Amino acid sequence: QVQLVESGGGLVQPGESLRLSCAASGFVFREYDMSWYREAPGKERDLVAVAQKSGEITNYEDSVTISRDNDKRTISLQFTNVKPEDTGMYFCNAARSWNLGPLTGHWGQGTQVTVSP
Repeated sequence: QVQLVESGGGLVQPGESLRLSCAASGFVFREYDMSWYREAPGKERDLVAVAQKSGEITNYEDSVTISRDNDKRTISLQFTNVKPEDTGMYFCNAARSWNLGPLTGHWGQGTQVTVSP
């Protein structure tokens, strides 16, 4: 049974750093592309960063960095200088192909990030 468990969210002030984590189990981790998505209030779920099984990394926003550890079966999302627009629910996704993640991938339950003074 695939399980993805996100953690690390909370209330942070603008300009602070933040690190989200996603722990994976129930599948062969190194065979999957791993991604982070954000769902802001009233908006669709958007792709934030991808760590492919090949090792290729793509961060779609300047203020975030994704990383993966195949031995620990985890991915992380590091924020530097968080902004109010980073507010949202962050979801971890595991898919055999990252571009099919929203359709065929597995989702965690999400972790809430709120950036406010």
